[in-house]
Amino acid sequence: MLSPGVESQLYKLPWVCEGVPSTLGIPGQVDCGSLLGHRAVYRMCFALAAFFFLFAMLMICVKTSKDPRAAIQNGFWFFKFLILLGITVGAFYIPDGSFTNVWFYFGVVGSFLFILVQLILLIDFAHSWNQSWLWKAEERDSRCWYAGLFFITFLFYGIAVAAIVLMYIYYTHSGACYEGKVFISLNLIFCVCVSIVAVLPKVQEAQPNSGLLQASVISAYTMFVTWLALTNIPDQKCNPNLPAITNTTSLDPSDVYTTQWWDAPSIIGLVIFLLCTIFISVRSSDNKQVNSLMQTEETPPILEGQQQVTEGQAYDNEQDGVSYNYSFFHFCLLLASLYIMMTLTNWYRPDDVTRKMVSTWTAVWVKICASWAGLLLYLWTLVAPLLLPNRDFS
Repeated sequence: MLSPGVESQLYKLPWVCEGVPSTLGIPGQVDCGSLLGHRAVYRMCFALAAFFFLFAMLMICVKTSKDPRAAIQNGFWFFKFLILLGITVGAFYIPDGSFTNVWFYFGVVGSFLFILVQLILLIDFAHSWNQSWLWKAEERDSRCWYAGLFFITFLFYGIAVAAIVLMYIYYTHSGACYEGKVFISLNLIFCVCVSIVAVLPKVQEAQPNSGLLQASVISAYTMFVTWLALTNIPDQKCNPNLPAITNTTSLDPSDVYTTQWWDAPSIIGLVIFLLCTIFISVRSSDNKQVNSLMQTEETPPILEGQQQVTEGQAYDNEQDGVSYNYSFFHFCLLLASLYIMMTLTNWYRPDDVTRKMVSTWTAVWVKICASWAGLLLYLWTLVAPLLLPNRDFS
């Protein structure tokens, strides 16, 4: 629905724009093709969010596979897809009214939380990576693994530094763009601070596996989120990613259809989104804290005397306890639905004055606050064993 070919062709159909000016309260011409794609994405992702919310509520307090609701979680696929299809079709009959504006703020909150979920997964991934390579270096008495860790750490820090330089070049100007300068500078300072904390002797003593690899990954991700925030600054001088504003009084449809959804921030954001969503679905961490936070645990091994697994048959290993929290799993996918909704639409919303899809400062501040919250969360994982010495953080 957002691809330029589909949007431009749908725009030419006479029935597509019927009722758009009246429902949006915009007289005259509008960016109808973009509004159509925007409305379609909001309704499809609303259907996904509603579907996952329904199952998150339905699966509350499911403890074992003996619960009748567990059968719904692990089966009845035809009926579940049928329900999703029904909700999707019904979502397209929702009147415009204030739906887009209200659902925009739901998307903002959900995306903020999902950015933090992505950060937690990245911290866990970097921690497991660092632990694995250190173990191999000690086990095999090889310096190649240390060299590999150094190279990867240097690579991520290089990406972060390159991002900072490019953001200063393209998103700031002398005598203007003060917000962008402040955001980039603050996050640069914060990344340096957490990197220093990660290698402090006291922190290393409490957490031997803590190191610069995790800090480099977090720094690179923080700069990525900062870049996403800068691409939403509603100022053409400070944001080269904003679509060009053309003459809205022209009768030529090509002058009206200007919104470009598929830009570099959206594509990279979608790639990271897909990787994190897959990781959520299949992960099982070695870190007990992360398992507790993400409501997952190691899959229990097959005990001797239990039913043998034969090829082509599924084995029920959740009779004594589920290996992950069903409700929390659906809640994560609910947040993912809201995040992909905002990412696909570049966090834009229709404006009643310009008759175009526009960016807002709300999107900028949400992303910047998410980057700060993520850095604070990572800092807490470093200092928590020092501040709470009586708790077990092994």
